[in-house]
Amino acid sequence: MTRKLGNILGAATLAVLAATSPALADEVTLTGASCFPIGSPPGKPFEAVVNEINKQGNGVIQIKMVGGAPAIGSPFTLTQKMSKGAYDVVGCTEAYFGNVLPEAPALRFSEHSYAELRRNGALDYMQKLLNDKNIHFLARHHDFGPFHLWLSKPIEGPDLKGLNLRVSPVYTAFFKSLGATVQTSNIAQVYTYMENGTVQGYGWPALGWVPTWVKVTKYRVDPGFYSASLHTLVNLEKWNTLTKEQQDVMTKVGLAFEEKAEPSSDGFKAALKKQNTWTASEGMKTIAMEGANRDKWLAGAAKAGWDEVIERSPEHGPKLKALFSK
Repeated sequence: MTRKLGNILGAATLAVLAATSPALADEVTLTGASCFPIGSPPGKPFEAVVNEINKQGNGVIQIKMVGGAPAIGSPFTLTQKMSKGAYDVVGCTEAYFGNVLPEAPALRFSEHSYAELRRNGALDYMQKLLNDKNIHFLARHHDFGPFHLWLSKPIEGPDLKGLNLRVSPVYTAFFKSLGATVQTSNIAQVYTYMENGTVQGYGWPALGWVPTWVKVTKYRVDPGFYSASLHTLVNLEKWNTLTKEQQDVMTKVGLAFEEKAEPSSDGFKAALKKQNTWTASEGMKTIAMEGANRDKWLAGAAKAGWDEVIERSPEHGPKLKALFSK
């Protein structure tokens, strides 16, 4: 009888340990959402991150994609909703979560690689600010390179007066500082607005470009400015419930994507060369700012961007500028 009771108690103890031990925890499934339409050029990188986490996290952690904006709501509210628990993980550009974190644009102004930002404390600083909003910064999972101004008609120099441009928060202050009038729209409206002349241009990264836009876009303005980074963000409360093993899977995948995303990588250079060759073959011309015009263009972009951040965040803005700038 005593031996039998001991076996029963032993089995019960093992059952409790299996239910409570992180090492023996069941596979957890998180909900994921994208700030871009599923399958679109800017949406595919996050989908690739999710697929890789699911592959490496088999039996440990999985992410179930529930959709992308605008089908599931405005991209400008997606991160906000995630921070409140509507989703567990999102893939988003910082341009769409400035309403959650006023200092977010610093991520696009960086003059350092992300490896350096991790060494010099810049991302640690940003992590603390995001944590206060119940968000954990996992990694920059993709970079579409610098932003450019794309036009239906040519310009001479950096004067944008007389142009109505489609914008996102990324470059609104910059374009307005050079005299342009601006308006916002979703991705699907860009082609229509360019085709019917509602706008004469738009800002967009070097890569992640929608191929059909070549029909209504005749010029790309060089040089590019800022950086079109995409980031993986996790609800902090949910992150803290994960085991170390589950966190490690996500972190490992995120950092691997972050390294591959560097504009200095061979893969990025090859993709950019392929894109530029194709757009040129479709008749697109390049308007290259040179000399004083180039200096004014780049200096104007930097000033307009950082001025906006520092105005919104006088305490953290200057400190971030010192960390993210050379």
